[in-house]
Amino acid sequence: MRQTQELGLREEVLLKASQLAKIAARAAEEKNAEDILVLNVAQLLVVTDFFIICTGSSTRQVRAIADNVREKLAAKGRKPFSVEGKDKLQWVLLDYSDLIVHIFDKPTRDYYQLERLWIDAPSLDWAVKPAKKK
Repeated sequence: MRQTQELGLREEVLLKASQLAKIAARAAEEKNAEDILVLNVAQLLVVTDFFIICTGSSTRQVRAIADNVREKLAAKGRKPFSVEGKDKLQWVLLDYSDLIVHIFDKPTRDYYQLERLWIDAPSLDWAVKPAKKK
């Protein structure tokens, strides 16, 4: 019985994390981030459930994306435990524990190819679906 309850709680936590991951991805999209990818790494890592990976075309855009993600998640009561890379703006990492947002400039993303490291992680469909016309 207890194991079933724990499993149900884990699913609830994952659902909430997936909703926050979608909010983060949409916040990045609002600032014209490119190649936005949301990976469910919950079965592969114990430290987090989702990676959001995206690219900004300039340091100014990388900063704007990071600021918008922080603002949108703060509106949901979430603040990052750690922020790395805000000084050079080549790779900004926002660590929310259950989700980690990676915002790259293009050369840095091309170099590290983070999504290739986690190729076995399923991607999460985060885009808003247009309403069906009647």
